[in-house]
Amino acid sequence: MVGESVLIARTHTARGGFVVNKGELVDAIESNLSKADAENALNAFINAVQNTVSAGDKVTLPGFGTFQPALRKARTGMDPRTRQPVQIPERKSAKFSVGSKFKAQVQGS
Repeated sequence: MVGESVLIARTHTARGGFVVNKGELVDAIESNLSKADAENALNAFINAVQNTVSAGDKVTLPGFGTFQPALRKARTGMDPRTRQPVQIPERKSAKFSVGSKFKAQVQGS
């Protein structure tokens, strides 16, 4: 049922919070698909986002958010054992920006 609200089963963590794992996402998606089709759909989505962001492009899902590549500049850090300065090289990273509908729903609950 497209547009139907689905609650995802959550696993309680030792720190007192909750986490949703890939299997629980598959279970939530499988309401309209077989479990194998739901898992294939989720894997295809994850691979598409990873490949697109790795290629330097961004993925925008209106109302949900945007996945995009980010560049972390080189900086000087500190070795916690020796307290000596350490050069941390520049590296690529991924960034997620929350969409307006998603943000409003989280703030409303």
